[in-house]
Amino acid sequence: MRLGRVASAAGPRWVRETDHGLTPISDPFLAFAEGRAPDDEGDAVEGPIVAPVDPLVIVGIAQNGPDHTSPVQAWLKSPRTVIGSGAEVALRRDAGAPVAEGEIAVVIGRATHGLTAQNAHEYVLGVTAVNDLSSPDRAHSDPRNFESKSGEGYTPLGPWIDTAVGIDDVDLDVEVDGLLVARTGSRQLPMPIRDCLAYVAAWSVLGPGDVVMTGAPHSQAPVHPGQRVTIRVAGVELVTAFV
Repeated sequence: MRLGRVASAAGPRWVRETDHGLTPISDPFLAFAEGRAPDDEGDAVEGPIVAPVDPLVIVGIAQNGPDHTSPVQAWLKSPRTVIGSGAEVALRRDAGAPVAEGEIAVVIGRATHGLTAQNAHEYVLGVTAVNDLSSPDRAHSDPRNFESKSGEGYTPLGPWIDTAVGIDDVDLDVEVDGLLVARTGSRQLPMPIRDCLAYVAAWSVLGPGDVVMTGAPHSQAPVHPGQRVTIRVAGVELVTAFV
């Protein structure tokens, strides 16, 4: 099932993607806590697609690419940087060369008390695409990633949460202006996704709607104003234009 949200006069409304359009559904996190699928709530609706969640916490996993041999570390990114697919991002001109990082984003379904590597999938609502925009030239003076990751709109997310793909074998593609620059996936991550989740949960409890960005397995690309980046995670297509 693919879940997302559309804008409405009353605020974002949960929907699922069907052959007949976008069907309104009940709160998927409440349904997840009860071990069932969300209920349909009426006829198909229309509206602009927005980011699929408003996380309270976004965790990034550092040093989880194929070139890293040191232990991974987690870091935090501001939820205020989240935007939806199709939005424009004004790249910072004062922080060095910007880089798009295509990553698999895990959407937590319930509080992570008791989460282990073995049962991690039981706490995951689904996966989606994320573009963890960065200014790596700041790394020498910004080892905690605050400056390099905090640009306005620097976390394009969505547009759909895929609840069926699992967390063990997830494909990831990155295109810049229609040219494929990376074809990779979760199996190229030194630390598997379920181990990343167990590591984070051992230090900090996450809750429904929180997001873990699992690392960039050779999925980075420099970007410039005027370019367009497409990131596909398990077929979920996230598009971002840069100005």
